Parts: sequence; structure tokens; C-alpha cells
Amino acid sequence: MLEPGRSLVGNAGVLVASVLYLKPGGAKNFCIVDAAMNDLMRPAMYEAWMGIVPCTQRGEAPQTMDVVGPVCESGDWLGRDRHLAVQPGDAVAVLSAGAYGMSMASNYNSRGRAAEVMVSGSQAWLIRERETPAELFRGEHLLPT
Repeated sequence: MLEPGRSLVGNAGVLVASVLYLKPGGAKNFCIVDAAMNDLMRPAMYEAWMGIVPCTQRGEAPQTMDVVGPVCESGDWLGRDRHLAVQPGDAVAVLSAGAYGMSMASNYNSRGRAAEVMVSGSQAWLIRERETPAELFRGEHLLPT
């Protein structure tokens, strides 16, 4: 028997997120990104360590920070104690997300699931659009008055 999950497709995908805000703290610094636990559940569910790298290299010294999502839940984190040199507007890539991204994604907190892009060399194709709020609420109905 073969369980293809992580061994075959884990390293085939990355989750790319934009840095929204850097929040310095006394005991801990936070890098808040636009991806959340609903986009990649593995770190929150299994306390899994996943590599996180900046998509643009900066010359400044890295800071130790937790990479967290904007959902405001204690479980909404993608990586703890990471050494990153990033600024708001930068992109970061969460590595080895191929087996755990869309297959475990949800609409938690009324968030649309992320778009999916297939990349081959210098070419890229949108293969799944991000869900819109209208699509999320399409099946809901108000009670009669």
C-alpha cells in the first residue's frame, strides 16, 4: 500500500501570503499575514513545523517572530519563532503545503478559500479562483417575515 499524501505532493505546493503588519511585543514579535488557519490547517491542528521563507531577500537582519493569520484565534498561526527579514507588503512562502492546503481548507470565519495557481518554469495559470463572499453565502436563506 502507498499513501501518496506528503511523500508525493507535499513539497509540490507552497502557500504564498502577504505580510499585512508587523507587531512588536515585549516577549514575542508577530508577523501578521493574509493567510490563516483556514487556508493551511496543518500547523494549528498538528503543531507541525513548516518552512517559511521571504519571497524577497532584504539586507536587514532577521527578527524572530511568530507568523500568524488575521482570524484572531489562538490557533491561527502558521509558524512560531521564525527568523525573517520582512516588511508589510512583502510576500512569504509557507513551504511543503501541497498535501495540506486545499485538501484541508475551509471557509472558517466566512473566509473564501485561496486561489490556486499552477506554475511551470516561467509560466503560471490560475486553476482555481478564490471564492467570493457572494459564492460563500449563495445557499443561505432568510426566514420568512
